[in-house]
Amino acid sequence: MFTSVVVACIYTLIVFGVMIGLLNNPQGYAQSIQNNSTLSVSGTATMKTNPDRVTVSFGVETANTTASLALMSNSEITNKVLNILKASGVHENETTTSSFVITPNYNYSESGTVGNITGYTVTNSIQIESSNINNISRWIDIAISTGANRVDSIYFSVSDKKLDDIKNNLLNDAINNAKYKADNVASILGLKVIGVRSINLNEFESPPPIPQPYLAEKSLASAAESSPVSTPILTGMQEVTSQISIVFLLGS
Repeated sequence: MFTSVVVACIYTLIVFGVMIGLLNNPQGYAQSIQNNSTLSVSGTATMKTNPDRVTVSFGVETANTTASLALMSNSEITNKVLNILKASGVHENETTTSSFVITPNYNYSESGTVGNITGYTVTNSIQIESSNINNISRWIDIAISTGANRVDSIYFSVSDKKLDDIKNNLLNDAINNAKYKADNVASILGLKVIGVRSINLNEFESPPPIPQPYLAEKSLASAAESSPVSTPILTGMQEVTSQISIVFLLGS
């Protein structure tokens, strides 16, 4: 809707500028255009599509009095989560370690002064990137019920292959859009489009939404314990746009 409004506004400004030129000096304006023999126009086509890839980041966070104890506990839970996810259909090449952090925990005085180290926290974050978006709800539930206590982000995207196919389909519509506008402008000037001098393809698609935290840690724990219902995940729609710039040749 926003793209259509922008295109309409640009087109209106072009036509308005041409009409002003005609009113001020109709013969001179038309002669100038005809001598230059060109008209540069942009054509745009947009469609929305369902994403076919998902990326989710979750992790295991453990704390203990020593770094080694915190690490041991974290490694045990993380390996357990990875093994059960693998058994549930997650391929090994779909999982990566997105971050691994060991941080000391300090006690603080009432004035906020840092005191002694009281323990260590280990956070191991795992990222799954997969085309099997129908299983993502189940994978999240499995990870949380097995011991993961962080889900940091989840977002959906369109694969390169699907994106290329959509852009190729949109290309014809973008060309027709440019030709339609060029014909209208030329008709106002008493001219017509007789050819094409150059074409420039400017492809772009709307960026994916910024990943947002999925649920707070406490909410994850309570949700996993209190409800057997599968976690609802909504994929939404992705907008893909193709834009082409064409310099048309004009004649009488």
